[in-house]
Amino acid sequence: MNIALIGLGMVAGTHIAAIRHSEKDIRLAGVLGRNTDRTQAFAKACAEQMGHDVAAFETVQQIADDPAIDAVIVATPPNARADIVTALTQARKPILMEKPVERDLTAARRIVERCEETSTPLGIVFQHRARAASIALKQALERGVLGDIVTVDLRVPWWRDQGYYDAPGRGSFARDGGGVMISQAIHTLDLVLWLLGPMTGVQAMMRTTPLHRLEAEDWAGALFEMENGAVGTLMATTAAYPGAAESITLQGTRAAAHLAAGVLTITHLDGRVDTHGAAATTGGGADPMGFTHAWHQTVIEDFVDAVQSGRAPMATGRSALQSHAVIDAMETASRTGQTTRVPLT
Repeated sequence: MNIALIGLGMVAGTHIAAIRHSEKDIRLAGVLGRNTDRTQAFAKACAEQMGHDVAAFETVQQIADDPAIDAVIVATPPNARADIVTALTQARKPILMEKPVERDLTAARRIVERCEETSTPLGIVFQHRARAASIALKQALERGVLGDIVTVDLRVPWWRDQGYYDAPGRGSFARDGGGVMISQAIHTLDLVLWLLGPMTGVQAMMRTTPLHRLEAEDWAGALFEMENGAVGTLMATTAAYPGAAESITLQGTRAAAHLAAGVLTITHLDGRVDTHGAAATTGGGADPMGFTHAWHQTVIEDFVDAVQSGRAPMATGRSALQSHAVIDAMETASRTGQTTRVPLT
């Protein structure tokens, strides 16, 4: 399958490495960035890595009109998505999109509905779903190993230095749609929603600490309730030096589960302990890209297989709306000081 990459920022290198290391029939056919000279230089570097020509596209329309392009990875900032999706869906080009879908639930829903109306496959890069420990926890929950889930705790104690936020638009509502919740903690939020189902209501505080200068929040805390009856807590920040792995802790009526740094520990109430996975860095420290390309590789390979077989990808656009709904509800709850219902998606 011939893939074009739109967006040559921080995560582009991860996608390149994922495609290069894949043993599936996946080929990087072309790239597109905001700057023509940078796009050409990037395409040349990719060609050297891949061992074949990589086109330097000048417009999204060129990609949409190219019959040789089978699918497109979109890795631009959220505020650049709408026009790209319009052009690609007109050409029915399958889209694999970096999180988040857009800057808020309303804009994200428009993109998802546009893809659904045109029968254009849309997958979202929530690579934490692809980790072995995450899959093991999903399977344990489906088998009832933990029993009924009664409490949930999400923690994202990450660190970013000020240089990270000095990039134009980063941490702003106009470009990113917010701060730590939509840019970093959305991965852990998506994972718990994938594991347990929807949240129904939240109380929240979202603040900017003195450690950073940015428009949106670098610290968020919430209490929440879930459709399955569980209650929970959430803390997410990029102001926890030097940064540590995100975690999800679940307490069930039969066992407790702790998922962190790629390792799942299940502690049964009778004292038995099971472990799954292997420790891995996740980008929680000063280096935002301090994680393996292997999870992106799994997501890309799954998306290619989904397009070719006609099934849904690992993370659909529709499923990604749940995270947007929770973040929107948190922002409202923080602003009003009131418990806020999570919108239906």
